[in-house]
This record gives sequence, C-alpha cells and structure tokens, in this order.
Amino acid sequence: MSGGLLVAGTTSDAGKSVLTAGICRWLHRRGVRVAPFKAQNMSNNSAVVVGADGRGGEIGRAQAMQAAACGIPPDLRFNPVLLKPGSDRSSQVVLLGRAVDTVTAGNFRTLRPRLATTAFEALAELRTDYDVVVCEGAGSPTEINLRDTDYANMGLARHARLPTIVVGDIDRGGVLASMFGTVALLDAADQELVAGFVVNKFRGDLELLRPGLDMLTQLTGRPTYGVLPWHVDLWLDAEDSLAYGRVLGRPAPPKGGGWLDVAVIRLPRVSNATDVEALATEPGVRVRLTVEPAEVAAADLVVLPGTKSTVADLDWLRRTGLAEVVHAHVAAGRPLLGICGGFQMLARSIDDEVESGRGRVAGLGLLPIEITFGAAKTVTRSVGTAFGSVPVQGYEIHHGYVSGADPAPAPLIHYSDGRPEGAAVGHLFGTHWHGAFTSDRFRRRFLTEVARLAGRHGFQVAPDTSFAAARERTLDLLGDLVEEHLDTTALWRLVEQGPPAGLPFVPPGAPPAPAPAQRVPRR
Repeated sequence: MSGGLLVAGTTSDAGKSVLTAGICRWLHRRGVRVAPFKAQNMSNNSAVVVGADGRGGEIGRAQAMQAAACGIPPDLRFNPVLLKPGSDRSSQVVLLGRAVDTVTAGNFRTLRPRLATTAFEALAELRTDYDVVVCEGAGSPTEINLRDTDYANMGLARHARLPTIVVGDIDRGGVLASMFGTVALLDAADQELVAGFVVNKFRGDLELLRPGLDMLTQLTGRPTYGVLPWHVDLWLDAEDSLAYGRVLGRPAPPKGGGWLDVAVIRLPRVSNATDVEALATEPGVRVRLTVEPAEVAAADLVVLPGTKSTVADLDWLRRTGLAEVVHAHVAAGRPLLGICGGFQMLARSIDDEVESGRGRVAGLGLLPIEITFGAAKTVTRSVGTAFGSVPVQGYEIHHGYVSGADPAPAPLIHYSDGRPEGAAVGHLFGTHWHGAFTSDRFRRRFLTEVARLAGRHGFQVAPDTSFAAARERTLDLLGDLVEEHLDTTALWRLVEQGPPAGLPFVPPGAPPAPAPAQRVPRR
C-alpha cells in the first residue's frame, strides 16, 4: 500500500486545491509516482476524461489540474463523486464520471452508502497504482452536523488512516481561531489523524505571525508546517474564486496600440467559467467576471458562459436587466459569445423537460435556432477546425442540443468529420464546446476577429502566447512555493510513516451526534 496524505481546510476556498496541486508537483519533481484524489467535489466546473471504455466522463476541474501537476493524464478515479448543483436544494450526482441520480437533503442518507463505497474503492485502487496519493478534503472537516455521513474529510482519513494537515486562509482573518476550532470540535479518533497546519495567502512580516503560530502549537500540540505567501500569479483554474467584478490575472500590456475589454456575465449557476481564463493570458486582453450592467455595456466582447441551469439563469438575466444590456450590445453591432448554456440562451426558444422541467420557453432570440433538452447527456472530447482551417479542440458537457434552425446559421466550428457546430453570424458567436480557447491558434484568430468587429483596430494578438506553457508555469510556481515555504522533510515523514503517535486531545471534542442532517454537504 502506498503513502497518502489528506489536505483539509478550515473553510471552502481555504487553499486545499492549490496546496494539493503544489504538493503533487513537489513530489512529481522528486520522481515520486503521485496521484490526486478528492472523494467528493461539489462544483459545476468539470473536465471531461475519457474512461477505459472509451466514453467521456466528468471530474472536477481541480482534479484535472492536479493530475497535470503530477505529470499524468486525468482519471475518473481522481474524483469519484461529483455533485453538480442545479439549485440551492438539489445536485446532479456524477459517479465515476457518469450522471446517475439527483441528490437532495431528503435522499442523501439513502445515497450515501453507495457514494462512500465508490469513493473508498477508488482510493484503494489508486493506492495500489501509485507511490503516493494526495487527497483533498471537501469544505471543512468540522461540519459537526454532517460528520456521521462524512466520507470526504475525516471519514475518509479514518477509513484509510491518512495523516491530515489543515490549511487556513489568513487573508480572511481569524485563521488561528479557525485552526484551533477545527481540531477542538473533532472527536478523539479524528484528532489522532490531524498532524498540523499550513497558513495560506500570508502578506507581511512573518515574524509578527510567528508568536501566534507558537501559541497554536502550545494549545494543540501540533506544528505549523509552513506559511505560504499570497501570490498574484496564482489564478488559473481557481474554481472557487470567480469573484464579482474581478479582473482575471495580471493583464500584460498590449502588443499593438489598444486593449480589448471582455465582460463575462457571472451567472448564478455558472459552469466552467474557467473557459475565459485562456483569453486572459493574452497581452492586451482584460477579462472581467461581472454582474454590473455598466461593465457589460462598456465591453468590446460580452460572454455568456456555461451554466448548469440554462432556463433559470435566463430568467435571472431578464430580472436583473442584463438581458436588455445584452440586446443593446448586439444592436450596437458589437461582438457577443455564448458558450454551452450561454449559447443555448441565444436561441429563439428552449424546450426543457429535463433540467428545469419548464417545457418550452422563449430564448433571447438572437440566433435563428431552437434548443431541446434530451435525457441523454453529451460528455465527450471534441476535435475540429474553425475559420477555415484553424485547428481547435475542446470538450462538451450538455443535455441541450440544436433541434432546429431556420435559416441554418454558419457554424463557428466544424468537427473533424465535417459536421457543423455552433454559430458565427456577423458579430454573434456560439458553441457548445468548452475549452476551445486553450487552442492557441483558434484563440488568436477569434480575438483578431472580435477586435475587428469591435472597431479596436490598434489591438494585435501576440504571436507566441501558449496557454499550456502558462499552466505549466503556474504548476511549477506551486511546486516552488511548497519547496521554499513548507517543511517538506516533515511532510515526507507524514506521507511515509502516517499520523504521528501521541498527538494530544484538544477539548472539548465533538458534541453528541445531532438529528439527521437536513442539507446536502458543501464542497
């Protein structure tokens, strides 16, 4: 059996995903055969993985990124349970890549044994195939009202005897209290596995923080393995950090004489908004995720991204007045792009008995197409060409499909077998493909066309921007931060030897078990 480690967090978005990726990259550079694992992820940001049977399946994007940090292709076992929220009360259950059910607070306890068994079996297989498996927890391990059904945090650690480190985001404040509380609200058997802490996103003089870390060690009997600094270049594949009004990355100065401003509307159930991160790697392209009408109105290119709830998010677009802003943008002759659910919104009508159960509803009416939702879910990787002969590849995850068109719009993309996909009608673009902009030549050609249509004649694409290289730089940076700022000797000892013996109990421990939980676990 191989070594293992669980990276838990004081909260969602504490830094579990990036720390897991950094540890994976550090181990990979040491020549260790390492794999990532997350028993359960709750996210609408997913990646398509081709399974052993040749069919496409879904895992969380973070686990695909972590696989890249390990230098290995993604595997459905890396994220055996993926919950994709369709509303505040229900989520689609993706089990080993396949959508199998819908989970609610009412039926989670019924489904839990099947989900836990699948997760435990996947981890056991990985631990026979790899030297080390670095596991990422879900949310906080101290959601005491959910502990009896947990199989993603301490339930996983206890099942597999995994040493556990707890990461906290100091940028949020209260990190020492949250670290202490995380341990103090676990029962004795769980506390035996929690070996220590990592502080994330620190800015300032470390000597000012050190006395607090020393006191935390005195209170808990557990060390802090290191303090990771906040770093401006860590933004690619940050699935939990798509904040309103945020400009992605650090836009490099333009190559030509002008900038290109891109506004991506942050839909309530946005999915795979990471599609636009590739645009943000281009010099002179400023990409903002926003819900502000003024920012949308001022943009050169407006993007309607993917969504897990096309009809519901279309309603939201209308209620907020953003639909009117989108129509005005199009009426002014400026470019608009819809991706997957955002593409479906551009249709004349949407017939959905599957996702929303609403039947036929009016779309934005910007493209002469009809969309119908089918029970079968398209999950596949795709290859083709665009703009004549420009190669492009991506992936598809959708129930909706184009069921009618009058007249048929010119396609944006042709599949490798010649079939048309999406639409390119004047200044309107749409596609069901995610990930297309990671294809460098396609991205440059698309941005060149957008700049022409938007009248940004001074804008020029860079001839040598490589998205794959940008992602590798990010992963190497994560590995560098782990090597430079964490006690890697102590981490390796945890991986090799397991939980340290004799860790003290921190009172009061877990309270008595509550009545059955009435909500679905968070990420």
